[in-house]
Amino acid sequence: MKKVLAILLLVSAFAVHADETTIRKTMQSMFPKLKVESVTKTPYDGLYEVYIGDQIIYTDENFTFLIAEGRLMDVKSRKDITAARIDELSRIDFDSLPFEQAIKVVKGNGSRKMAVFSDPDCPFCKKLEKQELSSITDVTVYTFLLPLENLHPDAANKSKAIWCAPDRAKAWYSWVNNAFLPQGKAGCSAPLEKIAALASKVGVSSTPTIFFTDGTRMRGAYPAEDIEKALVAAARKS
Repeated sequence: MKKVLAILLLVSAFAVHADETTIRKTMQSMFPKLKVESVTKTPYDGLYEVYIGDQIIYTDENFTFLIAEGRLMDVKSRKDITAARIDELSRIDFDSLPFEQAIKVVKGNGSRKMAVFSDPDCPFCKKLEKQELSSITDVTVYTFLLPLENLHPDAANKSKAIWCAPDRAKAWYSWVNNAFLPQGKAGCSAPLEKIAALASKVGVSSTPTIFFTDGTRMRGAYPAEDIEKALVAAARKS
């Protein structure tokens, strides 16, 4: 009896693995430019979760349908399963970020940490700095300059001017608050290509994007109270 049970369990496990492998291959063939990060069977009636690019798509084991840009909600708990899974799957190793490529600003005792990917010409990045982060203290902020040249053609030049300034933090805030850039031609090599590669690696496609020490992220200029809550939550997990 035990041998039969063991065989059944083995066959069942193989079947699940085979389904996941088939779905992965099919999805990858349909979307060759996107990487299928994972395929996971959900507890909801044969529904599979496919994490591809930076989004979750749902399908069944026979690949008879796709649910894209939809939200899976648990009726009993009223929990947004999709949002929770994206947050979990997109976590990063905060300590592995190349902080030497970022503008470092210490506020108060600087005990808490966060990283922000910002475009100098992004209006929401300026809003984040001027209206939200200005009221948060006891935090070290690492700003990675990520000019999105398809949206802001001159952002790379501004990024270079800020990075090459004698005081990068002062230059960043002078630009954000007063639209003032350091004068003269940038005389150094700014790590913009490296930051662009990093952004691609950690799934940053828009600015501002904020990372906390527990690996979670926020996309957009969230209110200061939400950022404060995330800092507190991240500190508890550290």
